[in-house]
Amino acid sequence: MSLPTLQNIKIPAGVSSLFKSRLFIFFIFILLPAITTYKQYHHGGHHNNYLIFIYTYFHSVDHLNLFTAYPEYADTNHYGPLFALVIAPFTYLPEFMGMYLWEAANALFLFYAIQTLPLKNSKVTAVYWIVAHELLTAMFSCQINPSIAAIIILSFTLVEKKQNFWATCLILFGTFIKLYGIVGLAFFFFAKEKPKYIAYCVFWTLFFFALPMVFFGPSYIIQQYQEWYISLSEKQLLNASLTSMQDMSIMGFVRRVFQNAELPNLPFLMTGLAVFCYPYIRISQYKSLNFRLMFLSSAMIFAVIFSNSSESPTYIIAFCGVAIWFMIQPRPLPVPVLLLFIFAILFTTLAPSDIYPKFIRDQFFARYSFKAVPCILIWTYLSYQMIFENFNIPSRSLAYTTAERNV
Repeated sequence: MSLPTLQNIKIPAGVSSLFKSRLFIFFIFILLPAITTYKQYHHGGHHNNYLIFIYTYFHSVDHLNLFTAYPEYADTNHYGPLFALVIAPFTYLPEFMGMYLWEAANALFLFYAIQTLPLKNSKVTAVYWIVAHELLTAMFSCQINPSIAAIIILSFTLVEKKQNFWATCLILFGTFIKLYGIVGLAFFFFAKEKPKYIAYCVFWTLFFFALPMVFFGPSYIIQQYQEWYISLSEKQLLNASLTSMQDMSIMGFVRRVFQNAELPNLPFLMTGLAVFCYPYIRISQYKSLNFRLMFLSSAMIFAVIFSNSSESPTYIIAFCGVAIWFMIQPRPLPVPVLLLFIFAILFTTLAPSDIYPKFIRDQFFARYSFKAVPCILIWTYLSYQMIFENFNIPSRSLAYTTAERNV
């Protein structure tokens, strides 16, 4: 008796339709926050993060240092002063409800952002399912990373729609909360009316810099910006240790493999930045939507694998980039693309899950920052594609009509 192949395995029509249903996916993006909120609030250790967030607002009201340790929670805050206004509405709710709505807001913001991608609906649906488990991992830490991923995606799609005012608004909003948001500036070269784009950046920089001062006072907020800088500088040094839960980056991987915490970031960053920026000189490729989407993928992965503040929950940003990269590859899929994608599923998104024994999670994935490795390899391959491939040929085109969007 012959074994079934992938080609003759049939998925029941009802199941297939369910997984293609945008309403069902929306329900999943609401359900996942409910699961993580219940587990972490009653049993987990990451309820602590939500306490850090809501006390950011309380401490701002009381004009206390936002970046020092307090007895109400472990660890310290690392988000900018603007974050106090973002979290403020949730602080007036019962703790459990506020935590759930915070998680749901992050998940649904990402849901909306992915929906705006200039891809056929079938590909957008696939992106949702590819990132779902990584979203679950991010929400177990209750952090804002899903929204940062959404901000980067939306800053790209708004530039595509020539809405530079709102694109720059999102970029600077994200930057003043968590520095990863600045990655949205990578799409500047694709923007029309670049002088206006720059002017909008200046406007939103001044706006978001001053906005917390309206509520908490100028002198206090300026002092907190200084404290934020000090906090992030100290965190960079702590992350570079061989035992921290951060530094899931290319630098962290090399440091931990060679057990040398003294290896500097700068050589890695300069090399990575040179490779990232090189495709900008291929101006003739800018007209290809596929090429521009590759830049979106590259930016999202680059931001994570070259940051020694990266930790497991940060990888929702990188994995959105992986999902987009995978969905815009030519069909049939090249073998390296398929192998790299499977490698990323097994050893990035599933790395913190219970399919691996705790010993392997702790002594392999965490100890050697191995979660970063598949994304490092994908970014390297992606960069090769952007530097050498011609995206203007028909087989590389992603152009579609309005009708085709619904396929």
